[in-house]
Amino acid sequence: MSNASLAGRTFHWTFTEGPTKGSTYEHAFADDGSVGFRKVEDGAPTGDPTRVIEYASFAVSADVTLVSYLAKESGYTLTMAMNAATGKLYGFASNDKEWYPVSGTFESVK
Repeated sequence: MSNASLAGRTFHWTFTEGPTKGSTYEHAFADDGSVGFRKVEDGAPTGDPTRVIEYASFAVSADVTLVSYLAKESGYTLTMAMNAATGKLYGFASNDKEWYPVSGTFESVK
């Protein structure tokens, strides 16, 4: 997957490890290279998404895509490897003072 392969796609990321353990977030990757994310509760997205102007993604293999973005409002960078063969997520959330390994699962919703 490249940025182009994520463009127009929406995923639900459910975190099983890390500071957002037990939470699900919708990530909508837009055609213009931006990404919007928001919390999902009871299977439905809540509130307006936080929009990040730019993300980057790279195909690591036929099944694995690495994606990263900086959410300037919070100061956190999220870098995740998405394994399409297993539906698993592995990555890191960090800012200038904190660093967390994170993991979970994902599903495509559009």
